[in-house]
Amino acid sequence: METDDNARHARKMAKVKAARDRMMAGKQGEKGLLIVHTGKGKGKSSSGFGMILRCIAHGMPCAVVQFIKGAWDTGERRLLTTHFADLCQFHAMGEGFTWETQDKARDIAAARAGWDKAKELIRDPRVRMVLLDEINIALRYDYLDLDEVLGFLQDEKPPMTHVVLTGRNAKPELIAAADLVTEMEMVKHPFRDGIKAQPGVEF
Repeated sequence: METDDNARHARKMAKVKAARDRMMAGKQGEKGLLIVHTGKGKGKSSSGFGMILRCIAHGMPCAVVQFIKGAWDTGERRLLTTHFADLCQFHAMGEGFTWETQDKARDIAAARAGWDKAKELIRDPRVRMVLLDEINIALRYDYLDLDEVLGFLQDEKPPMTHVVLTGRNAKPELIAAADLVTEMEMVKHPFRDGIKAQPGVEF
């Protein structure tokens, strides 16, 4: 009986492999992608930093611009600046969430400075991936002009450069322009049960 089950499984997996091989044979192209991580669930920035670590593992120069969490002492910032500064530039430009600064002009100035740095990094063809962490928050509050951001990404981004944009409430126009969009859905979160943000999980 076990032999029959193994044989059926092997035949089924052989068909799956043949179908996958046919599908993959037609996927030969490469390009620099616009990648959006959005949604109410946790993991948007974490996913972006995971991609940055993949770049580092492949020896690909990359960069991070943080638009909101710049005032935070985060684990990813410590790791990248301490151990991988030769491959990953890290620019913490934000001063905290807008409800913390309570100063719209200051928030706009910080967002503009972050965007200017982002453009500089994206224009550099040596930088293979740029993570724009929490830029969707800056776009949501109109601290940055959406048309300007989209126009730059479409017209000036080098063809092989990947740009990752994270944060809740991604604008529909950004989603439409992106090559890869993931929406994080919140199912459960410990914050609702009175558990505060913890090192290694949230930052």
